[in-house]
Amino acid sequence: MGLLDFLGGAEPGVKPGERAPDFSLPDAEGRSFRLSERRGKTPVVLYFYPKDDTPGCTKEACGFRDQYEDFVRLGAEVVGVSSDSSASHQRFAAKHRLPFTLLADEGGTVRRLYGVPANLGGLIPGRVTFVIDREGVVRHVLNAQLDAKRHIEESLANLEAQAAGR
Repeated sequence: MGLLDFLGGAEPGVKPGERAPDFSLPDAEGRSFRLSERRGKTPVVLYFYPKDDTPGCTKEACGFRDQYEDFVRLGAEVVGVSSDSSASHQRFAAKHRLPFTLLADEGGTVRRLYGVPANLGGLIPGRVTFVIDREGVVRHVLNAQLDAKRHIEESLANLEAQAAGR
């Protein structure tokens, strides 16, 4: 393992141009969320983050919250995924007034399905965002553990480019 892999330089398994793997996970209220139900309807910004209520994850979630209307304007649905429980997500969402869906991937199954790498020698689950178009194709992937703000900026830029037909 090289230094870049140790720090989080490994590439996610799912690449731009590939169909986003389908999955079903419980949301903060315990309801089932299935990605394929969005196909043909709306783009999805699917972001994986390490843990509820940690400084970087709170900054990222609040960044998505603060720009949520921009995502809605572009017709996109924002969905956060971590290995925390639905109850933890419910508390996190209420505390920070998060208007979007948080999914409980308690066994890490969907994280592995998308090939989201762990960072710092496998100690910290990765922070990776996938922008998925309305047909279910991944259009953008960002793997940036320490730059939470970039996830919001690049997701919006990619959605705007999709909306403009680029």
